[in-house]
Amino acid sequence: MDVATARDGVEALGLLRETPFNLLLLDIEMPRMDGFELARHVRRDPVLKAMPIVMISSRTGTKHREQARALGVAAFLGKPYQSRDLVECVRGLLPAVDGDADAD
Repeated sequence: MDVATARDGVEALGLLRETPFNLLLLDIEMPRMDGFELARHVRRDPVLKAMPIVMISSRTGTKHREQARALGVAAFLGKPYQSRDLVECVRGLLPAVDGDADAD
């Protein structure tokens, strides 16, 4: 998997508009633009709106999970999480790629 990182939601939105990505991993708590606001921008963008979003956050209460679901977030992982759970989640949301079955 190729991965790009952003320091905050504003930078992430710029990257998303410049580069094709297959999936977005997103935290709720970020400077300048929080994860909920970034998810709203993604869902309103005609090019990005179908991109699966996985939210990863220490804020795991029902209120935050429901807000994420309402924004079309495909999966929600609470911190701390196991890396195998994240990989499983990502693989479940992305289409199979040749050779992917052997990738770890």
